[in-house]
Amino acid sequence: MDASIDAITNNIQLALAPVFLLTAVATLINAISGRLARSVDRMRAIRHAIDRGEVTDPVLLAHMNKEAEEAKARGRLCTAAIFFDVLSGVFISLTVLELFFFQAGAVRSLQTTYVIWTFVLGLVFFMTSLSIVLTEVVYAYRSAGWNNPK
Repeated sequence: MDASIDAITNNIQLALAPVFLLTAVATLINAISGRLARSVDRMRAIRHAIDRGEVTDPVLLAHMNKEAEEAKARGRLCTAAIFFDVLSGVFISLTVLELFFFQAGAVRSLQTTYVIWTFVLGLVFFMTSLSIVLTEVVYAYRSAGWNNPK
């Protein structure tokens, strides 16, 4: 193992490059969590109003039940997006570890195919999460109460 400062610096730089992608993963998890919280809060408020008997108009009641179901569907989409985002973070973290140990010479038997696959899978899961987030945003827009009965 080469212990020169240049080699150590190079190893750290190579291993930390994917960490910037982890920042994007964490930011997306934060954004999705906010959307999930708003959706859950809205569903709880609707169910609470219905359960307390505050809504007596059958048309409004049907609309509120539909909105609660839409909020539930949005929550499922957000949960799926968070799942794939976390999975992406795990695989990108594995890539960072593999690169660090490989460059440091700690693991001689590590094949480059492991690094490639963990990074590619991390990106695929990140893109899957982004696709689900886009689906949730479009669904949220389409299910917004533009024609809310008064």
